[in-house]
Amino acid sequence: MVIEWLKVKVPIELHDRYIEQDAAIWTTALANCAGFVGKQVWTNSQDPTEIILVIQWATREQWKAIPIEQLESIDRTFVMAMGQAFPLVETGEYHLVAETLSPSDLRLN
Repeated sequence: MVIEWLKVKVPIELHDRYIEQDAAIWTTALANCAGFVGKQVWTNSQDPTEIILVIQWATREQWKAIPIEQLESIDRTFVMAMGQAFPLVETGEYHLVAETLSPSDLRLN
């Protein structure tokens, strides 16, 4: 598994709208891509203007196979829906090297 990690600065008054539109546009589109595992949206209690998007992909190859034209089209739709762009402040790529499951996850049903 690989994690695509994105940090975006969003004014507090636009948080709810940003998160709603992100789910409706970006998450919906990515969910139809091969290798998409899931997505989480986090906020930073120390900086309320930060939104962190954590997207899980089965493999880096599947993630990077998404055509740039498709990503640009999704982004144009998102910018139009929001009325403005929200540039990425920071990005990262993380690879799973170890995982610990809780005891309840280990139990067989």
